Amino acid sequence: MTAKPSYFDPAKYSDGMLVRIASKPALETFRATWTFHHPLQSEQVAFAGREAKVLKSGMYHGGDVLYELEGVPGIWHEQCLEAV
Repeated sequence: MTAKPSYFDPAKYSDGMLVRIASKPALETFRATWTFHHPLQSEQVAFAGREAKVLKSGMYHGGDVLYELEGVPGIWHEQCLEAV
């Protein structure tokens, strides 16, 4: 059993967890409508539908949880990921 952190962790996906990147249409929609920090890059869309492990998560100062994925470039917003 993995020990839970003794502090509040708002990340939906824990480090080491397997996630699936959203579909290409979902990523394209996010890319076209997101106007704030860490915009999705065009090269990230090529990874649509792929599974990857969460390397680490962090929180942007505005409260958004962001992720780095193993073997996948870029910073990922929680809205662009789903549980496997």
